[in-house]
Amino acid sequence: MTTSQQELFRFLEDRFACAQACTECARACALRASLVDPDGTENQELVRRKGIMCAEVCDATCRVLSEQNQVDETSIRVQVEWCRTVCLEAAHVFDRQPGAEDSAAACRACARACTDFLATLR
Repeated sequence: MTTSQQELFRFLEDRFACAQACTECARACALRASLVDPDGTENQELVRRKGIMCAEVCDATCRVLSEQNQVDETSIRVQVEWCRTVCLEAAHVFDRQPGAEDSAAACRACARACTDFLATLR
């Protein structure tokens, strides 16, 4: 296998891992948002909003990553960097919410997968 083939396989593996992490994060965030009392405290409203936003951004990122060659590399980079940022913000908010540890962990795992995938774009 040539170096370029190895790089391509790594790129595809990281792309798939990132899409997979985005899917898991979206699921965890949507669940976390649905568990929050809509008439709850200001902090609960923040958790709900961040959860919904993170789920939507992760879902959109997964769609972008699934479109083979339909999107240019610059657009992919911007989307994945946005996803990473939103995931880290959501994880930070979830850290302050009792019972949200799994959601925070899913967000951090997604942010790491985004970072790993971005490294293959450089």
